[in-house]
Amino acid sequence: MRRYGKHTDEDDVRVRPSRRGSRPRTHRRPAHEDAEGGFVLTVDRGRITCLVAGRTVTAMKARELGRKSVVVGDRVAVVGDLSGHKDTLARVVRVAERTSVLRRTADDDDPFERVVVANADQLAIVTALADPEPRPRLIDRCLVAAFDAGLDPLLILTKSDLAPAGPLLDTYAPLGTRHVVTSREEFDEESVARVRELLAGRTTAFVGHSGVGKTTLVNALVPPERQRATGEVNAVTGRGRHTTVSALALPLPGTAGWVIDTPGVRSFGLHHIDPSRVIHAFPDLEPGTAGCPRACSHDERDCALDAWVAEGHAEPARLYSLRRLLATRERREGD
Repeated sequence: MRRYGKHTDEDDVRVRPSRRGSRPRTHRRPAHEDAEGGFVLTVDRGRITCLVAGRTVTAMKARELGRKSVVVGDRVAVVGDLSGHKDTLARVVRVAERTSVLRRTADDDDPFERVVVANADQLAIVTALADPEPRPRLIDRCLVAAFDAGLDPLLILTKSDLAPAGPLLDTYAPLGTRHVVTSREEFDEESVARVRELLAGRTTAFVGHSGVGKTTLVNALVPPERQRATGEVNAVTGRGRHTTVSALALPLPGTAGWVIDTPGVRSFGLHHIDPSRVIHAFPDLEPGTAGCPRACSHDERDCALDAWVAEGHAEPARLYSLRRLLATRERREGD
């Protein structure tokens, strides 16, 4: 007969068997005081390649990180086998707070954002002047994403031997965006030197449509042993073949800079971006919004920016550029 209350003893206690053992659970996470600092170079199918104390270490995300993502450019804490030897595996146990995050969505109606790269401070937007034809709407979208993430944009125009750069540069001149024009896909030393000068001491993410010469340019900036495979542009469709399937961070020799080559994109969704933040990239126009009605789209009859520009506080071309970039949130790249 079972006894209860003060008459019970240890023989009356039922213990449910567990496959995981009888160790008590705890919400306390290990501190990992011995963890080494690392820099994420690439992430591929759950395997994280980090630079730790000058060694390339392969790791996986520790369970205690939960759903927290680890992306290229992250500063992380790593424990385990840090020798970098073949078939060894370490664990990423912490991810440092990010100074910047470049995001995109697959399309404007896709609510799931994807982090492209973390801790970059510059976005190099690479586009060909021909073969394939430039896509200004895609450039605009990349600019909006750069401004939203707090990255300085850099426009790199390739294949100027096939088409003039002037008309496209005139479109973006009011934005004051820095730019480099290269004469061919196989970059000469002068072109590479100009690009390298603008990348020195910075962490720069490279984005662009497939076939524009993005990875070819990255290969010209890094030593031969670090170069990546490239593909040809289809002569009929003008489209490039995806040869870069994951982002990769590469050090720039002779500088403290890093370049992050990302896979070619065919779209750059902006579902995650609040259009009201784009105005922050226009410091000459932002004071003029003080007289705007609440929730002003800056492209309506009562917008105060029209009077602000008419009074001479800013150039009309700047207001046009702002409104063009804001409109990209409502248009697709091919429009």
